[in-house]
Amino acid sequence: MHDELIAQAQAWLTEDPDPDTRTELARLIDAQDHAELAARFSGTLQFGTAGLRGELGAGPMRMNRSVVIRAAAGLAAYLRKQGHDNGLVVIGYDARHKSHDFARDTAAVMTGAGLRAAVLPRPLPTPVLAFAIRHLGAVAGVEVTASHNPPRDNGYKVYLGDGSQIVPPADADIAAEIAAVPSLTTVRRPTEGWDTLHDSVLDAYLARTDAVLAKDTPRTARTVYTAMHGVGKDVLLAAFARAGFPEPVLVTEQAEPDPEFPTVAFPNPEEPGAMDLAFAKARETAPDLIIANDPDADRCAVAVQDGTDWRMLRGDEVGALLAAHLVRRGATGTFAESIVSSSLLGRIAEKAGLRHVETLTGFKWIARAEGLRYGYEEALGYCVDPDGVRDKDGITAALLVTELASQLKEEGRTLLDLLDDLAVEHGLHATDQLSVRVQDLSLIAAAMTRLREQPPTELAGLPITRTDDLTQGTADLPPTDGLRYTLDGARVIVRPSGTEPKLKCYLEVVIPVASHTGLPEARAHATALLESIKRDLSTAAGI
Repeated sequence: MHDELIAQAQAWLTEDPDPDTRTELARLIDAQDHAELAARFSGTLQFGTAGLRGELGAGPMRMNRSVVIRAAAGLAAYLRKQGHDNGLVVIGYDARHKSHDFARDTAAVMTGAGLRAAVLPRPLPTPVLAFAIRHLGAVAGVEVTASHNPPRDNGYKVYLGDGSQIVPPADADIAAEIAAVPSLTTVRRPTEGWDTLHDSVLDAYLARTDAVLAKDTPRTARTVYTAMHGVGKDVLLAAFARAGFPEPVLVTEQAEPDPEFPTVAFPNPEEPGAMDLAFAKARETAPDLIIANDPDADRCAVAVQDGTDWRMLRGDEVGALLAAHLVRRGATGTFAESIVSSSLLGRIAEKAGLRHVETLTGFKWIARAEGLRYGYEEALGYCVDPDGVRDKDGITAALLVTELASQLKEEGRTLLDLLDDLAVEHGLHATDQLSVRVQDLSLIAAAMTRLREQPPTELAGLPITRTDDLTQGTADLPPTDGLRYTLDGARVIVRPSGTEPKLKCYLEVVIPVASHTGLPEARAHATALLESIKRDLSTAAGI
C-alpha cells in the first residue's frame, strides 16, 4: 500500500511544473510521510458547480498548477466540443498566493488548444471578470479566486458566455473532460500568444456602474470602507469618485491586497472579529454607514450605527433595503433570491406587482432567472445591474446602498428607519443562521442522515407543518442536498455548504406588527424564537 502511494507521488512529481510544490512533495516522499501523502493522493479535487476550491499544496487533492492545467485543458476540450474552436476565454484573478500563476497557466492552455485567451491586466474584483465576458463577447471566463476562504486556499471559478457561472450539466461535462486528460505532457502550453487586456475593460465596467444610480439623486452619505485585504479598494474608490459620493474613509490596515489576511481569522465580513477595525474607524469618524467587500469584492457588507454602537446588517436586511429602493425608483422585471434568503423579498415584490422567483443557493442559479432585474442572497451577494454583470457585484451594490443612505439622510432618516417601515408594512422577518464548521466532512453527512431518518416534528414548540427533502427536487427547483421545514410562522433550511466544510442552517421567523410601537416587543420575541429553534435543531441534527 505504502509502495503504491510513493509511486503515485513520484509519478505526480515528474510532471509537476511548479518548483515550489515539487520541493514540497519531494520532502514528503523523502520523509516517507505516508499520512500526509495519503491525504494528498486519496482522490482528486472535484470540479463542480463551484468550479474548484481547496487548500494550496502538492498533489491531486490540493490546488496547484498541475490541477489547474488539467482543469483548463478539460474546459478547453469542452468548449471545442461545444463548437467554440476559435472562441475567446477571458481570465481574471485575485491577489491570493498563486492566483497569477494559475491565470497565466490557463491562458497558455487555452492558446495551446486553439482558443483565444485574454487575461485581465492585474488582480481585479470578480465582477469585472463577469462583466468582461459579456462586454467582449467571450465564450467563457475563468476567475482564479477563493473569495473569502482562509489564506491557505485558492479556487477556480468558471463562467460561460452568458456571463453567469456554470450549472449542471456543464459542470459534469467539463469534469469528464478533465478526467480524460491522460497526462500533463499531452497539454500544449505555449509561452506566448494570449492577450493581456488594458484598462479599457475596467473603464467600461466603471462607466457601466453609473447606470446603477438614478440621475440627480443626493450623494451625501459618508462611508468608512474596508477591502478586507482584497482587491476591491481601487475599483470602489474610482466608482465612488465617478458617482460624486464623498471619498470613503479607508480602514488602512486592510486596504491593500495581502494574501496572508493578517488582521482577520477569516477574510469574510460575516465572521466574528472581521469588522472590528472598521467599527473602530467608524467610532473615530462618525460616518453614515460602513461598507465592506470580501477579498474578491463580489460581496458587499453594510454596517450602521444602532444606538451607541455599530452593527452589521444581515444580508437579508440589505437585500430588502435594496429591493425597496429599486421599487421606489420604479424598477420593473423579476426580483429573484435563493431559497435560503428571506421571504420578505417576495412580499415586497408582490405588493409592487413584480414577478418573484426563488432559486437554489448560489448566483449561478439566481442569474438565470427570466427577466432578472434584481437578485440577492443572504450571504451578502447582490446583483443590481444584471445586464452588465450576471453575478453578485460588491462594487455596484455598495453604490446603490450609499445612494439609498444619501436619500434617507436628506429626509432625516436612516437605513434602520426604512427597515422598521418594512417590518410594519410586511411583518417582521427576522433571520439567523446556525453554521457549524467541521474538520471531518463525514460529520455533515451524518447530520443530514440523522435528520432524514429521525425527522423533528416541532422546533421551538412550533409544529412542522411540511418537510421538503430537496434531493427530490420540486416543481420549481432542481434536486440539491437539503431539507426545508415549514413551521407555523417560521421556516428552516438545512444544507451542506458548497464551498466550505460547513453545515449551514438558515432560520426565519415572521411576526406580524401592527405599528412601530410594537417593534421592540416583536424583535425580542423573534430573537427568543430563533435561539430556541437553533437549540432544538442542534439537538435534532446531533451537532
